[in-house]
Amino acid sequence: MDSSPHPVTVRRRGRVCLIVIDSPPVNAASHAVRSGVQRALKAAEADADVTAIIILCEGRTFVAGADIREFGQPPGEPSLPALCQEIEACTKPVIAAIHGTALGGGCEIALACHGRIADAGAKLGLPEVKLGLIPGAGGTQRLPRLIGMAAAIEMVATGRMMGAAEALERGLIDVITEGDLASDATAFAERLVSGKAGAQGDAAQPLSLPLRRTGALPVPAYDEPAMAAQIEQIERKARGQLSPGVGARAVLAAATLDLPAGLAHERAAFAGLLASEQSAALRHVFFAERAAARVPALEGATPRPVAIVGVAGAGTMGAGIAVVLAEAGYRVIVAERTEKAAEAGRSRIAALHQRGVETGRITREVAAARMAATAVGHDITAFAPCDLVIEAVFDDLAVKQELFAALSGIVRPDAVLATNTSYLDPNLIGAAASHPERVVGLHFFSPANVMRLVEIVATGRTAPDVLATAFAVSKRLGKLAVLAGSCDGFIGNRIFSSYRKQCEYMLEDGALPHEIDAAMEAFGLPMGPFAVFDLAGLDIAWARRKRLAATRDPAERYVRIADQLCELGRFGQKSGAGWYVYENGKRRPDAGVTSIIEAEARRSGVQRRSIGAEEIRTRIIAAMVNEGARILGEGMAQRASDIDLVFINGYGWPAWRGGPMFQADRMGLGTILAEVERMQARDGAGWEPAPLLVEMERSKQLFGG
Repeated sequence: MDSSPHPVTVRRRGRVCLIVIDSPPVNAASHAVRSGVQRALKAAEADADVTAIIILCEGRTFVAGADIREFGQPPGEPSLPALCQEIEACTKPVIAAIHGTALGGGCEIALACHGRIADAGAKLGLPEVKLGLIPGAGGTQRLPRLIGMAAAIEMVATGRMMGAAEALERGLIDVITEGDLASDATAFAERLVSGKAGAQGDAAQPLSLPLRRTGALPVPAYDEPAMAAQIEQIERKARGQLSPGVGARAVLAAATLDLPAGLAHERAAFAGLLASEQSAALRHVFFAERAAARVPALEGATPRPVAIVGVAGAGTMGAGIAVVLAEAGYRVIVAERTEKAAEAGRSRIAALHQRGVETGRITREVAAARMAATAVGHDITAFAPCDLVIEAVFDDLAVKQELFAALSGIVRPDAVLATNTSYLDPNLIGAAASHPERVVGLHFFSPANVMRLVEIVATGRTAPDVLATAFAVSKRLGKLAVLAGSCDGFIGNRIFSSYRKQCEYMLEDGALPHEIDAAMEAFGLPMGPFAVFDLAGLDIAWARRKRLAATRDPAERYVRIADQLCELGRFGQKSGAGWYVYENGKRRPDAGVTSIIEAEARRSGVQRRSIGAEEIRTRIIAAMVNEGARILGEGMAQRASDIDLVFINGYGWPAWRGGPMFQADRMGLGTILAEVERMQARDGAGWEPAPLLVEMERSKQLFGG
């Protein structure tokens, strides 16, 4: 092998040239990679002794996408579209040998090749939509020519990866191998040259010369009305995100445009999206997720081994946690207080696994195996062999302290104890345990088997290896872990409390629940705040307000409307009425709620007025950002982007909006600060501008930024 440090080298196997990419960690299609492949391709094409060319990668994956760091910069030549064109135009067969993932630009390189061989575990996909983009190097034009219009639209619009078996069935790849990829790719290339390289090496259906160039293939026949309906559904589900619909329509254009015109159409659409706010927001989220894993406190810390995990409590939260643990391959032990509660919990867990079977996500055999790995009982001494125990019991300090004290006499001294509390101080919970340095907060979001977010909360005594264990377990569960400080509500619920208060203030000030919901749903939220309150149950927040009533600042503005609804037994969907009335599975505004709102405004001496959608959104974002700035100033969050991740992954904030802190940057800190100052003047105590927000705005002005 060439000893050059260049990420692309060349090998020879007989008359077959192997172009080898080795650019850790994911062999991204950077400028260095593109230029290296181009040079090797030209040299191989000019070499009379070379009859075929293979593009393959070292490391754990094929090219897993473009180099996102180059986005927004002038592209170095060759551009990825130009390289793909050169690959497809090559006069000698070019084969993509795929292992790991061929994503984005990597998939487009494979599409431009004349044949594709993949190992059995390979996956292919075009996930650009998740960055607010569409494929920009021919993906929308070549893909439908291989797999048909409907499947191509679905892949481009959702970013879904396709496994090797499905890719073979649909025609995206030509051969699956379970042997040595380089050797089998060489044999495939030799058969291709000889005209005997049919699917799985079947000579009866050869991929004969002249070469099958993907871009020259016709798009298979399709049902035009069905495609129009598919695109309409995609755009409706996108809730304002542009890239899914733009990508779907670019794919559709392949049916009416020749390849050069289709590529020009695709590239123009790509460039427009790249310059958009939505793509900037989604790229912010992409980098934020990578930053969230960088926790200084974990440097040098080794996670404790975890094989058996206990879950105390099998209600909605505990059952969800048990399911996701079993999915990750842990042995799970669940304990409830009584035999009746344990049986209900067992049924709840089984139902969640069965739902996976019914949706086609898992097989019956997998569901059965996961249930077999989950023991459910009503004796907490069953936790004795556990390496980690996660409590998911009622959110009451005394209850949790009693449990942790009991667990201290059951589990090993090195077993990690985690609390799933939403609001309580993990320091106080951990103080009840022996060896409190092994206590950590693992705040899952409900339903735990669906929601991606976990807030990891370190107490003042949590050992570094315990914190590392919490992150390692979260990663194995497929969760996005965000480090939070120990404060009331941590990051998410603390900011959500300010969000909720400002929504309720706006009711007195002049808005109605359905108007606020409509404004936020138009912003991109799947459900408006009052619909969410009804779904969660108004009694939960009511109980917390009553618990905190004695410590509430009497100078703070307090809106009694939600309390009045609860006093009437209106607890939301479960009672058939809350902020809305629910009939036959549908919700509708209630004139009775409007009357309560108007009466409460009169009692409070508030003159109601019309509040438009833009003001609704500005007040909500400003309230959230101000509390977020307090959290950052207190060191309760590592970085502003972590706050964005919490709301995107825990509360349904649209990722293409980038999160509330990202929105603050786009709106301007001066705008946010001015709105917070209006809140302070109008709403009083508790709405003072966060010192960090004031400092940042002042610094910006001082430096002329």
